[in-house]
Amino acid sequence: MFKAMGRKWSERFEFGIFTIPVLICIVIAFYIPFAMTIGYSMTEWNGISKDPAFVGLDNFKQIFAGDSNFANAAWFTVKFAVLYIILVNAIAILLAVILDMGLKTSTWLRTAFFIPYILSLVIVGFIWKFIFMQGFESLAASTGWGVFDLSWLGEPGLAFISILGVSIWQSVGFYMVIYIAGLQSVPGDLKEAAVVDGAGPVRRFFSITLPLLAPSITISVFMALTNSIKVFDVILSLTGGGPGGTTYSIAYDIYRDTFQNNLYGYGTAKALVLFVAVLIVTVIQLTIFKRREVEA
Repeated sequence: MFKAMGRKWSERFEFGIFTIPVLICIVIAFYIPFAMTIGYSMTEWNGISKDPAFVGLDNFKQIFAGDSNFANAAWFTVKFAVLYIILVNAIAILLAVILDMGLKTSTWLRTAFFIPYILSLVIVGFIWKFIFMQGFESLAASTGWGVFDLSWLGEPGLAFISILGVSIWQSVGFYMVIYIAGLQSVPGDLKEAAVVDGAGPVRRFFSITLPLLAPSITISVFMALTNSIKVFDVILSLTGGGPGGTTYSIAYDIYRDTFQNNLYGYGTAKALVLFVAVLIVTVIQLTIFKRREVEA
């Protein structure tokens, strides 16, 4: 009995040795800064003065009552998130299905589609900014096509399309890999049984393949949702929020208020609102998709 108790305490001690340092790091890296964020969100602070002025919930009242920039940035972010989630997942599924057919060049194509994801979105943004401004001008001169002569970064609608297209181009390879892994886990005997029953390729995809891809879809939509709501770096490098502030996302609006306008307390309040919004949306999304995943 005493040996069993000694072994039990020894196991707990070993468990504590390995977990307590990790917990301490998590508390220092996340929970303490998060608590400080809540505190700073209730202050008026320029990031320099030693004594931030406490203003209570005034920052949050201003955000929801009179900040048109935040409202426009929120609408931009919602539009971007909805279109990004739908398009990047649809394109990724299509590419995964094509590359899972056993093409001779499938390995090279997977690599080609995945390479842009390795690059930082800041670098990708600067590359595409050069393409839109210099490359398209050369293509317009050589081909005469009017589509290359459009102001892709100078008009609000086209700037939005440019940001969306570059973001999808950069990340579609990542989601494609997730769906390829999901396709390879689909039992082959189910496909063979469907062929014997006379089901065509489209019917097999929607009746067998797509329902069995539910776990991959849950992961991909979750990743696309969180990444699209936090979109920032591609906007910073591609359009800088222009033209005329029409491509401000919530994250970029927070960056502008905090680091350009020195409204650290107000920017922190916006960051806290963004955190709560992302948390709520992701919990709802995971709950709905997990329920459908179980049903499938």
